[in-house]
Amino acid sequence: MEKSVVLEQLRAAKAAHISWVQRAKLLIEGIEIDKNSIPVNSTECQFGKWFYSDAQKLNALRNNSLECMETIEELHFKLHDIYMKIFKLYYTMENKGFFSKLFGGKKTLSDDTIQRGREYFDHLETISKELLAEIARLERRVIAIQDEEMAKL
Repeated sequence: MEKSVVLEQLRAAKAAHISWVQRAKLLIEGIEIDKNSIPVNSTECQFGKWFYSDAQKLNALRNNSLECMETIEELHFKLHDIYMKIFKLYYTMENKGFFSKLFGGKKTLSDDTIQRGREYFDHLETISKELLAEIARLERRVIAIQDEEMAKL
């Protein structure tokens, strides 16, 4: 596998993660967001799809990328766990009528619920920054690998 391809995929996954966090932020800010545009499951978001497919080849690299990959996975799980709490606040269909459930959409939120959602998002954003730092570390490791070793992947 060529290093340029690996780096391109890594950077695209990073951009997808940033976009995912931004959609969650829009939701918290009261913008109507399709609940399917912010996947709850860590294997369904674009970053997760990359991480559990092409990125797994990076585990074979000799420069301690396995530890980095484990940290990335742990942080990614944490993000989705936190987002699940936000999702439940905004999309749980409790106290809604038949037509509301049928046609979907966000539920009406109390000020307390909105505040809790913002607190969850602040935590999500903190974990996201940690994840981005680990992704940057992985990117530096990939850049440091000799082309011959990358070709073996």
